[in-house]
Amino acid sequence: MAKGENLVVEVVGAHNLMPKDGQGSSSPYVEVEFEHQKRRTRSKPKDLNPVWNERLMFPVSDPDDLPYRSIDVAIYNDRSLAASSTVAGGGAAVSSGRKFLGKVRIPASGVPAPGEESVPQLFTLEKRGLFSHIRGEISLKIYRVYADMESHVDPTTERSLVTKVKGHNGHEKKLAAKGDGALMVPPQPVKKRQPETQIIIPPVQHTGPVSGGMKPVVLVPGGTLGPPDFYHVPGMYPGTMNGQDFSIKETHPRLGGAATEPGDKTSATYDLVEQMQYLYVRVVRARDLYSGGTIGGETHAEVKLGNYRGVTRPHSSHYWDQVFAFSRDSIQSSVVEIFVKERDRSDDFIGRIMFDLSEVPRRVPPDSTLAPQWYRLEDKKGDKSRTGELMVSVWFGTQADEAFAEAWHSKAAGVHGDGLGSIKSKVYVAPKLWYLRVTILEAQDLMPVDKNTAMMNRYPEIFAKAQVGNQLLRTRVAPVIANRGPSNPVWKEDLLFVVAEPFDDVVMVSIEDRVGPGRDDLLGRFVVPVSAIERRWNDKQVQSRWFPLDRGQNAPGVTRFGSRVHLRLSLDGGYHVLDESTMYSSDLRATAKQLWAPHVGVLELGILGASGLMPMKVRDGKGGGATDAYCVAKYGQKWIRTRSVVDSLNPRWNEQYTWEVYDPCTVITIGVFDNCHVEKNQATNGSGSGRDSRVGKVRIRLSTLESDRVYTHSYPLLMLHPSGVKKMGELHLAVRFSCANLGNMLHAYVRPLLPKMHYVDPLLVRQVEHLRYQATNVVAARLGRAEPPLGREVVEFMLDHGSHLWSMRRSKANFFRLVNTLSATIDLGRRFEVVRSWNRPVLSVMVVLVFLVFVLVPEIILPTLFLIMGLVGMLNYRARPRQPPHMDMRLSHADVAYPDELDEEFDTFPTARSAELVRMRYDRLRSVAGRVQTVVGDVATQAERFEALLSWRDPRATLLFLGFCVLAAVAIYCVPMKLVIGLSGLYLLLPPRFRSRMPSPVMNFFRRLPTKADSLL
Repeated sequence: MAKGENLVVEVVGAHNLMPKDGQGSSSPYVEVEFEHQKRRTRSKPKDLNPVWNERLMFPVSDPDDLPYRSIDVAIYNDRSLAASSTVAGGGAAVSSGRKFLGKVRIPASGVPAPGEESVPQLFTLEKRGLFSHIRGEISLKIYRVYADMESHVDPTTERSLVTKVKGHNGHEKKLAAKGDGALMVPPQPVKKRQPETQIIIPPVQHTGPVSGGMKPVVLVPGGTLGPPDFYHVPGMYPGTMNGQDFSIKETHPRLGGAATEPGDKTSATYDLVEQMQYLYVRVVRARDLYSGGTIGGETHAEVKLGNYRGVTRPHSSHYWDQVFAFSRDSIQSSVVEIFVKERDRSDDFIGRIMFDLSEVPRRVPPDSTLAPQWYRLEDKKGDKSRTGELMVSVWFGTQADEAFAEAWHSKAAGVHGDGLGSIKSKVYVAPKLWYLRVTILEAQDLMPVDKNTAMMNRYPEIFAKAQVGNQLLRTRVAPVIANRGPSNPVWKEDLLFVVAEPFDDVVMVSIEDRVGPGRDDLLGRFVVPVSAIERRWNDKQVQSRWFPLDRGQNAPGVTRFGSRVHLRLSLDGGYHVLDESTMYSSDLRATAKQLWAPHVGVLELGILGASGLMPMKVRDGKGGGATDAYCVAKYGQKWIRTRSVVDSLNPRWNEQYTWEVYDPCTVITIGVFDNCHVEKNQATNGSGSGRDSRVGKVRIRLSTLESDRVYTHSYPLLMLHPSGVKKMGELHLAVRFSCANLGNMLHAYVRPLLPKMHYVDPLLVRQVEHLRYQATNVVAARLGRAEPPLGREVVEFMLDHGSHLWSMRRSKANFFRLVNTLSATIDLGRRFEVVRSWNRPVLSVMVVLVFLVFVLVPEIILPTLFLIMGLVGMLNYRARPRQPPHMDMRLSHADVAYPDELDEEFDTFPTARSAELVRMRYDRLRSVAGRVQTVVGDVATQAERFEALLSWRDPRATLLFLGFCVLAAVAIYCVPMKLVIGLSGLYLLLPPRFRSRMPSPVMNFFRRLPTKADSLL
């Protein structure tokens, strides 16, 4: 039975707090909340740099849910101490209560497990709202212990004294225990609990050194503080390297709002994400506005909820139609206010409306959108007779609401201008790609441009060139044909391009003559729109046509120009246009919809969030780093982009998306990026020159998923850098693959991987790589024109744009993959040698008996083989993988790659390194190629020896082989085949004492056969 665990939050101290008592100081205390449990420390009177060294303990209900829990730590100023001191000093009484001094939210995913080492961490205090005045840092030490360790809260602590005090009134002066204590505020009574409050008093004295080996973080006033060090997760799982955990772990999130109400059905459509509550405010328009005169300028609406404030764009017709979303977790007010203001008079307002949040309705997703209504505005005096009316709707909803994607979110209150458009979630549909085939057959009656004597004496080098957009291809120079002159060249070449719907490009075919280096004369050209080209989706050829050529509008003799070109143009819809590698492609259907098979299932993806992301930028006004993360998922033609969570290293998206699946043997790719367009300087200038930083990506193969099972795992985000592989955080996903038709699903496994045209009229390997490069450029260009755009760097990273480039690390990985695949055959050969050596006589005798049984009854060989394979598969069922596969560092050889190899992998093409470094890498590549060359030569040598058996290159060897063939034919004809096979097998299995150690005559004869190696230079 698993042991229960407790979470221990050790509050060490704080530094440089904000004075809030009106006398230049504060009396701070710390309140910690975890899983609806609250604990607090003692108050430190008149101390801006307090030191507590107190431990607060929280029971952990389920340790597996820690990745989805957080620890909220807040510091408050205890005004009751200030009130008592003021009264004692004869001053006026100060109202009791507390004032906010700062907070920090810490993810519980990285808290060290029981028995692991923990160190104090320094965290920068955060604001509660936009207008909060907060400064300072807090030092905490957080770890977990087993529940039965009552007298040992921390391994370094000798003892812990627990004193129970009946009752609780919120003042530590009523406590009877001496020394520093930790006041633990009990949670709301969900279950039956003891009515006593526990006060944990650690054996710590401020006058001397800290006992038990626990040392607080030294806080230097005025020093420069770096970013907080995030929790280190020790490598407890296989797949760790250099202390980092690179393994995939199963999680247990509360999907579909199960944590709130068991009978709640409002999130039925979003059952793969955690439910998030929002307050939606939709401001449509205003009418009959009046503020001491007619309003003729631009006006805007302002929505205010506590410290959050959202503003619409100014409009002269008072029409805005904008939705604001406020997270329910951050609501700190009971009233939402909506103001209407003039653009030049932002300090004053025309009118306002107030809504009590307790009376706001809650919308259930199946219901229709809440209709906006007209409300009378009131002025500063509360008069509603002359200010006008405002059309508004206010409701509570979840992320399943239709207004969620386009709403302004309170978490992005610091984003302004054009940056607001870059943080919204969107669904993109990639353009449908076609292969455009331009077959250039021949040309007739070409006229040279320069007719002087020197040009007429040379034979023209005529070639054809075709261009579609920025794609340019050319044919070879027309060959010399005996019965055709130079003015009638023949090529018969196919040029393939990638085009996308809608077809806005044109095809320009030109015939040119190469008259010198860098000089080509135009002999004629022809332009045709892509939309006018005939489409086909089978191997039937389209009709070829003759097209007239011209030399442009300014060329002399255009009207008498009679040259023409013979072309065959077609849009091939029978192919699948590859924009990603076939090894992990997300779609394998043909372009033409007429060739699509029915879908076999539905893929549902819930993007829950991420934890422990690395800071990707340094933001002004913040001591540590920041990350504005968003996710991009690609499957088939559908791309999705989640909203950007601003300034969070542990973002929570909780967005769900669905795809139709046409082939189960496909892969979905999910990437995480840092939004670079959130900053004010980039949002205002609109240059768009910034590039979103890559955080990491995850691939999930659908065929490895069980049908109708929900997979909830945290995937490590791994990135390869010139300094090595780094873990950039963890991505939490929920995936479900539902089978729509089992028959179609099983039939998909026996269908060809690619459409029929790839086998009837296959493309060359070099053509496939070139067309994939062009397809990536077309997709990146089209998605870059969307709003918000998907940057080229995002598309190239998702499609593995540079995977075809040379990499020593990747070459080693592929080589060892091949060796690992052949290891079973090699191991079988070693086992056969063990049998032949008779070191294990029992095993050798059993193999001989089985061999004799197979020789006598050969009909049972294949049934026995298939039966053994079936039994092995059934035995392996219990050891089957229980989670989807993920990036393997050892398989990728990322853990043993040398720095120079990684630097070479990240080098540009062409290279940007120095000549000495390139020379060193070239010599290394030559040594590797030399070994490959030797292996290829050895394989060719053995093949040539087989050819030499009947080639009469060595007459005596061929004569001996022919004589052996005749004798073997007669012997095998006369002797039964079972006897021949049996004697041959027994000869191979003879004990070593009955065999000669010298090579057999057959091998000696084969090794003496001639090869062509002696003919090489």
